[in-house]
Amino acid sequence: MDTRPDSPMAWRLCGHQIKLWRQGANVSREQLAAEAGYGVEAVRSMEMGRRRPSQHLLQVADSMFGAHGKLESAHPYLEPERIASRAREYMGLEAEAIALHWYEVLIIPGLLQTEEYARALMTNRCPPVDKSTAEARVAARLQRRELLQKETALFSFVIHEAALRSLAGGPEVMKNQLNYLLEVGELHNVSIQVLPLGQGVHPGLDGQFIVVETPDHKQYGYEEGQVTGVLHADVDRASALMKRHAMIRMYALNAVESAELIKRVADEL
Repeated sequence: MDTRPDSPMAWRLCGHQIKLWRQGANVSREQLAAEAGYGVEAVRSMEMGRRRPSQHLLQVADSMFGAHGKLESAHPYLEPERIASRAREYMGLEAEAIALHWYEVLIIPGLLQTEEYARALMTNRCPPVDKSTAEARVAARLQRRELLQKETALFSFVIHEAALRSLAGGPEVMKNQLNYLLEVGELHNVSIQVLPLGQGVHPGLDGQFIVVETPDHKQYGYEEGQVTGVLHADVDRASALMKRHAMIRMYALNAVESAELIKRVADEL
């Protein structure tokens, strides 16, 4: 197929417009490539939306086809997506949350990640993303941390011990990440608990989830998998996740014990 289903729609739309303008001007792909100083395959990839149309190609195409700025004006809309499409609706709810209850198994929750830890995750995706997209997503993740400064909102995190010992990014990155958890855990509106290894069967075995409460006191559940994210607006499902989070907290260490464990793991690195 000529397009990838995971290519941003803006790339595909812009590339298609380049192709239509080129054909309307009776210019071959080879001629456009030569004028822009690109290989033919590179231009084809941009036209088909597999690759982001560059500002240079848009400028050259605009001039060659007499588009009078119509193609070049598309460039600002082609910037990398700061948030994966499957999470955008959840992010809107998170931004206005008055309470957030998060359980995470294998990685540190996004709101608690350091820049280096987030970058290690973003640059090791499969399938991989380009560097500019990875950096845009790192920036978006760091910006989300500002939510923790909302002093009237409550944030409750339970993190499985496995996430503390993952060594994502290497020992130094992980040590800094754990120390950052200790720092954030001092905030009066943030609770960080650790679910230790060896707890046997418990309600957290089925994976991560988040419950968000909005200013109108509605609760939403969010679960994310390998390639999908599911937002639960149904009252019963959100309530079930809230109950599950409460049960998981009963299996977890309290805040003081959790901080001690986090510090011990950091000291081992």
